[in-house]
Amino acid sequence: MKHHQVELDCDPAAAADAVARAADDWGAEWSPAAGGGRLVLPVVFGLRRGVAVGHLDIARVGTRSRLTWELEESHLEVHRAAVAILGLAAAALLVAMAWPFHPPLLALLPFAAVTGFLAWWLVVSRLKTSGPEEFLATLSAPAPSAGR
Repeated sequence: MKHHQVELDCDPAAAADAVARAADDWGAEWSPAAGGGRLVLPVVFGLRRGVAVGHLDIARVGTRSRLTWELEESHLEVHRAAVAILGLAAAALLVAMAWPFHPPLLALLPFAAVTGFLAWWLVVSRLKTSGPEEFLATLSAPAPSAGR
């Protein structure tokens, strides 16, 4: 996550404009400067989310532009509600697994199974990653045509 780069088929001024448009779409803060700028990017890494702050360098390479993003600092925190749901499901499943030692716990097995399924449905199946690499990938993707 510390260093990412991409090359675009345009001059540095057009690349800076593309960064400004993409930053606006992503809800990021773009502060242009000579030869690049500072990018504060909202990020999501599984159960962690926050912002990644870095310097984006825009350099000319022949007729193309090379964008290089360097991480300066990041502020991430754990999504507490998702961790609580997973913890509840894990606790129910662990208690239910102890039924061979205490047979009345077998009555908890349906609750534990439903809780595990709900934890999967609410948390694990919806985990995603959205960071600098994905941001730069949106810049290198072809622009959608206006006719569609």
